Amino acid sequence: MPTEKKVTRQPMPERPVEERIRDFDEVPEGYTPEMARIEASRCLQCRKPPCVEGCPVRIDIPAFVRLVAEGRFLEAGAKLKEETALPAVCGRVCPQETQCEEVCVLARKGQAVAIGALERFAADCLRDHGDAGFGGIPAASGSSVAIVGAGPAGLTAAGELAKMGHKVVVFEALHAAGGVLMYGIPEFRLPKRIVQAEVEDLKSIGVGLHTDIPVGRALTVEELLEEFDAVFIGAGAGLPRFLGLPGENLVGVLSANEYLTRVNLMRAWDPESPTPVLVGKHTVVLGGGNVALDCARSALRVGGGKVTLLYRRTRAEMPARAQEVHHAGQEGINFGFLTSPVEFLGNDKARLTGIKCLRMELGEPDESGRRRPVPIPGSEHVVATDLAIVAIGNSPNPIIATTTPGLTAARHGGVETDPETGATSLEGVFAGGDIATGAATVIEAMGAAKRAAAAIDQYLQEAGCADAADRSVGRGLDAEGRKGKGGEKR
Repeated sequence: MPTEKKVTRQPMPERPVEERIRDFDEVPEGYTPEMARIEASRCLQCRKPPCVEGCPVRIDIPAFVRLVAEGRFLEAGAKLKEETALPAVCGRVCPQETQCEEVCVLARKGQAVAIGALERFAADCLRDHGDAGFGGIPAASGSSVAIVGAGPAGLTAAGELAKMGHKVVVFEALHAAGGVLMYGIPEFRLPKRIVQAEVEDLKSIGVGLHTDIPVGRALTVEELLEEFDAVFIGAGAGLPRFLGLPGENLVGVLSANEYLTRVNLMRAWDPESPTPVLVGKHTVVLGGGNVALDCARSALRVGGGKVTLLYRRTRAEMPARAQEVHHAGQEGINFGFLTSPVEFLGNDKARLTGIKCLRMELGEPDESGRRRPVPIPGSEHVVATDLAIVAIGNSPNPIIATTTPGLTAARHGGVETDPETGATSLEGVFAGGDIATGAATVIEAMGAAKRAAAAIDQYLQEAGCADAADRSVGRGLDAEGRKGKGGEKR
């Protein structure tokens, strides 16, 4: 194979712009086997690889990359599964450029190894041509763990605990497992069949799954503790934030959560869908993160006419991935930088007609390290629009914290935890991901869930739960996972 000195980083092929903006099919097409081997051959196989330290779930990156370079693709996929339950997901949406690739030795004088693209390739090979890839599962421990939420944190914790031999049951409020992977990230970035395939892999190693059960309503954490030896809460951050501006309740102003849930989980882009989404002649998205770009690019694809993204800083300060900003620009999204909304305007029928905005300039850095936007006096102007999507972030839904006595709530509405172990104020209850930290990335939630799973395993061993074989998983829950008459703790 070629060495690093002879080749440069292999770009991943992408679908033509004029074709992809008319559908929701995935934009990057992935490596061919030859491209993957060439790219993998660039890895220096460092003795102390900084890329592993840069990965929140500590994947053995040099090992799987070496296997790709040798053409042992299924083994590379299986190596990934040793540390992550969702490699095909991470290969698509993880911000490798600010984590493992950022610290790659090759990045010091050139371009890092395309770790994300190689992860996607190896995971896809395993899915399409191999098995679940988890390897041998140890004998049953006799312990049971309930997982609240089937998003990245919940699924990761479930996979880790199942690999340790514990019986695991996941309770999901929505009708499909995946959390933000299903309702938040659009199909053109993360095909839902990929998510469901990785969910099926978890089920193949014994992970149980009950959907349509909102914990805090249909079941409480207290009731789960009567049935299980420990509980992990990975309920995410699904509560939308709004700007609190006049006119925000006008018809035509939506949260990113509602918009993306309709587009993704409810397939509003499909003409046959019974849950259509509002389509504007001029759509305006407010925000500068990945969610804002997901909304803008989705609006374009459902026929949203002119689509403009307004952001109060400049492109350099946008928290969104550079690749997503690049794709949005290619596809014709208009960017209105240094622009901040102050009021939503409507007509006599309470329908949105425009957004009053101010021009901004950048001042001194704020607590995030980015220069603070400062309004320019007298710069008021109106941006005409009939559909505005507010994409400025999310918070944890407080339903679990407010329905669980003894569980200390965090200021952001989630749950207070030990950052290293995920332990909460309630014995036997752990939490991780966005419900503990506030909205963050998929891979950060997964990393927190892995740490919590290790702590749960230690807790179960110390509590002697492995000897309590009479406490079967989910005993007393009916076919839908709800508590029945036989659910009392013995």
